[in-house]
Amino acid sequence: MKALKEYIDTKNRWDTIFSKAPTYTFPLTQNMVDELCSSLDCDLSPENLHCDGEISVAEADKKYRFYNKVADDIADYTWKNGLVMRELYEL
Repeated sequence: MKALKEYIDTKNRWDTIFSKAPTYTFPLTQNMVDELCSSLDCDLSPENLHCDGEISVAEADKKYRFYNKVADDIADYTWKNGLVMRELYEL
């Protein structure tokens, strides 16, 4: 769950930058899982993954591997906690 925690920490830090309360806290609700999956799908889109061509292939691959770990962690978390993970279209 290390990748999921890191992903959530990053999302929550962005919330504080924009003067919002942190969005995600454990234990996660089904709504939070759905939002995380939507966010992860956006992060995995080719445009976002490759920063519109502004980063190297190696950097994009590193991001992709991290996001795959996040997806695996979400899948494990939902299974263990009786929640449902929606399909990620960009994986």
